[in-house]
This record gives sequence, structure tokens and C-alpha cells, in this order.
Amino acid sequence: QVQLVESGGGLVQPGGSLRLSCAASGSIFSINAMGWYRQAPGKQRELVATITSGGSTNYADSVKGRFTISRDNAKNTVYLQMNSLKPEDTAVYYCNGDIVVRRRSVPSRYWGQGTQVTVSS
Repeated sequence: QVQLVESGGGLVQPGGSLRLSCAASGSIFSINAMGWYRQAPGKQRELVATITSGGSTNYADSVKGRFTISRDNAKNTVYLQMNSLKPEDTAVYYCNGDIVVRRRSVPSRYWGQGTQVTVSS
């Protein structure tokens, strides 16, 4: 019943910016780490960024300095601010969350369905 829904993708020119959002809803007790992955056509899925419940972040080298992950715990939402976009950033971006659905249970990882980001002139 837990659902993650991404939004904010689209077409942008090289050097431009996009802000992705991912809102979790449903039967949620708490959310531990959240993250963003991406998958380009013909390539493997790769980690983009993660953020813990306490705000500690981690980034792939390819996006470090250009992307910023953040979260709003009150809204169960994770964001990805993408600046200085490059054509190689073109991919479907997926969010995830390690979600605890019941008190004292272990978290399970849930995934959104993805949002397309296309960087092109």
C-alpha cells in the first residue's frame, strides 16, 4: 500500500536545471534512508544520491557538485535539485525509500515508477 510518486521531470537544455520530487504515501510509520537512482537506455541503473533520516548525504561522482538531495520529513518527500545538466544526465530517475510500515518492524525498500529527464538542445 506504500506508494512513491516522482514528479518534476521533463525536457531541459544543457546547462539548465530541474527539481525532482518524490512523495511517499500510504501506510508509513517512518522512513529511514531515501535516494535517487537513474537508468539511461542501454545502461545499468546507477545510484545518484542518498540521504539518511538525519540528513547525511552521499552522491555519485558524476553528479557531485551539480545535484543536491534533500528531504522534508514532515511531508515524506525527497527532492533532487539538478543544476548544470548535461546530455549524459538523460535517464529515467527513480526514487526509493527504506520505509518502516509498522512500529518495531524492519524497513523495506520501496521504489517509485520513475520520471523521465531529457537534457537536449
